[in-house]
Amino acid sequence: MKLAIDVYYYNNKAKAVGILFKNWEQEVPDQIITSFITDVAEYQPGSFYKRELPCILDLLKQVNLSEIEVIIIDGFVYLDNQEKPGLGKHLYDSLNKKLPVIGVAKTPFFQNEKLVKEVLRGESTKPLYITTVGISLDESAENIKNMHGKFRFPTLLKLLDQETKK
Repeated sequence: MKLAIDVYYYNNKAKAVGILFKNWEQEVPDQIITSFITDVAEYQPGSFYKRELPCILDLLKQVNLSEIEVIIIDGFVYLDNQEKPGLGKHLYDSLNKKLPVIGVAKTPFFQNEKLVKEVLRGESTKPLYITTVGISLDESAENIKNMHGKFRFPTLLKLLDQETKK
């Protein structure tokens, strides 16, 4: 199983949502899981992971991690060309480097060109920015590119975003 995760914030609370799916080309998830978190940490510029990582880890309590082959997050694994850890790398480390993490970001990050692969989907001229740890960057980019959907955002990742905001 693959697990895509996103978190939405409101006041000092958060809603973490995970979508579980077997195949990259799937249009409909196998399962959707949700976690509501209270007393969420304030956003700290340059340390976004301090806010989001606890929410993701709370959601992961609902999953048998031995059945997960990869986790996809909304964000970056590395923040710059010197491998400054982003949310994805912190998640990977917190899981004892046992599960690969793919970061899918909508906007580029300053000084991060070497560890990022741009993916164009559908007829969009605006890429998605893919970063990884524990799995090949080329393979990850190809998998995201081949996900279901004709537009920039794969169908399942669009659904995930919508679910967080419900």
